[in-house]
Amino acid sequence: MACAHFYHCAASLIFRSDTGARLGQILTLESPQSSLLGTELRVSSCSLNLRNHVPVSRRRPLAVTVSVSLPTAKPERASPGQKFPKWSSKAIKSFAMSELEARKLKYPTTGTEALLMGVLIEGTNLAAKFLRANGISLLKVQDETVKLLGKGDLFFFSPEHPPLTDEAQRALDWAADRKIKSGDDGEMTTAHILLGIWSEAGSPGHKILSTLGFNDEKAGELESLISKPGCTDD
Repeated sequence: MACAHFYHCAASLIFRSDTGARLGQILTLESPQSSLLGTELRVSSCSLNLRNHVPVSRRRPLAVTVSVSLPTAKPERASPGQKFPKWSSKAIKSFAMSELEARKLKYPTTGTEALLMGVLIEGTNLAAKFLRANGISLLKVQDETVKLLGKGDLFFFSPEHPPLTDEAQRALDWAADRKIKSGDDGEMTTAHILLGIWSEAGSPGHKILSTLGFNDEKAGELESLISKPGCTDD
């Protein structure tokens, strides 16, 4: 048992390292002795279980909600009895990246140009691979975006979820309609988003794609690719 010497001491001392501790030490007095320096107090320590005396913090698990769809202007577009197709996980991630890119550029909205950059930022999806194979990279799209739309105001703070422009909304709705009309039970992919962007002639995303060499022939190739049975967003 550990022992210490003090010349001034309270009758007993209890200490603990933090509020979450379960074990502390109690110091008790043993046989006071007088000396020239004053009254010597001999103190010894022993273990003290603080389980019933010390509150222990308990953390509740956090609930996390993950979106499984993208915004659509007409969720009832599927016919009665027909199940509305779901977006692939990579398409959902691409959409999230497009919102982030719009914020980075200080834009107040998420346009077709941001949807295009989101597809390329995700990078591992079918549409991104198709674009890179045809010489269209993220850096090129970013450069063309700034040339076309300019840079946002340095002191402007974009909303957490910049709202879609009308063109971007129509592009996503076109993608959903294309998938529903195909009769395929699979997921909607980033290729559907890319084709939806291309369908919006005159939109920033369409202009950027056209400048970088994308055309109706390339769109036809991508359309044929996703029409094959079992095509996924990989």
